[in-house]
Amino acid sequence: MMLINFAFRNLFRNPRRTMAILTTVMIGTGALFLYHGFNNGIMNQYRENTIRSRFGNGQVNTNGYRAKVFEKPWEHWIDNVNQLDSFIKSLPGVEYTFPRLQFFALLTNGRVTVSGRGQGVDAQAETEFFTALNVDIGKNLTTEEDGIILGMGLARALDVKVGDRVTILANTTFGSLNGVDTIVTGIFHTGAKEFDDTVFRIPLKLSQILLDTNKVESIALGLTGVDQWPAVAAQIEKRFPHLESTPFEILDKVYYQNSVDFLDSQFQFIRFIILFIVVLGIFNTISTGILERKQEIGNLRANGESKGEVLRLLLLEGIFLGVLGSILGVVVAYGLNISLLAEGIPMPPGPGITRSFMVKVELVPLYSLAIILLGAVSALVGSFFASIKVVRMEIGDLLRSI
Repeated sequence: MMLINFAFRNLFRNPRRTMAILTTVMIGTGALFLYHGFNNGIMNQYRENTIRSRFGNGQVNTNGYRAKVFEKPWEHWIDNVNQLDSFIKSLPGVEYTFPRLQFFALLTNGRVTVSGRGQGVDAQAETEFFTALNVDIGKNLTTEEDGIILGMGLARALDVKVGDRVTILANTTFGSLNGVDTIVTGIFHTGAKEFDDTVFRIPLKLSQILLDTNKVESIALGLTGVDQWPAVAAQIEKRFPHLESTPFEILDKVYYQNSVDFLDSQFQFIRFIILFIVVLGIFNTISTGILERKQEIGNLRANGESKGEVLRLLLLEGIFLGVLGSILGVVVAYGLNISLLAEGIPMPPGPGITRSFMVKVELVPLYSLAIILLGAVSALVGSFFASIKVVRMEIGDLLRSI
């Protein structure tokens, strides 16, 4: 206990040296903590953009529907919609269900005709959940029975604006041609070019009238948390064995999962480089501080302190400096995050996205423990190697050191 007290008091005997070491540890560990939060923020931003703009947390289809191409896909659509919808809504963690009907159609405004991929949706429910759909012009679908919203690229190709009339032509499930008239209520921009260039949305009932069916192709789910998907999917497939549940990362493997895997590998490499620099910086600063104290160590040895006692003293000092510096680094990182970085960091378009976005630095409290441990271990290792070298020197050589 006396040795611990002595080691702590030693930190204040040379404030300049102590501050230099604490500053090095603080900057290194704080920067690493912020970088981890930045990385975490980008990953979560990608995930939320995917969930809240297109897919929800996942969707339910009939078995094998996504893996095969059918001549008559409507024969494999979901027909017990009300029963299935009621069951899914009763499951813990399910906040929303979104029955959908997807189809290909021609759109014309009387002057221009283009092809597009339609989605019949429960407009009012989807407006509450899909907040990243980004309706830049006009407004999202809500209660309009004949409304339509268009992706920005599709609206540009069709040369229409909010308030214009658009006629949709498509084949019914019985093979005849059918059409409905709609009014453009909004133009959206998700940032995914392929989606924005081809997709339009109309009310689910209008799409069922257009295709002459009462079935839906899929039911998307909005959950209260991402981690609840496995349990929800398992219960759906147990109750309805003819259905399969697919999470959003599989639904959007090309744009989401591949991008996340690429970024994660890149960040892991950059994190290793930063970690190496931080550890090396702490090691070098701690070692230099100990090597500057040769005369002080020589006096301790001359007064009867053993090599082991001096070594333990120096190691305790190193641990104190590492822990205190790391705690300061974590505190400074939190301070920067709620002040200078409160609005996020502007980022250019990433893989699979055509619009810029703001990344919030999302610090993980549990990771702060790893940061403090890193600072303590780095300081301990630096202290150990420098201390071993010094305590092995002869007392006379230590006292003659300048």
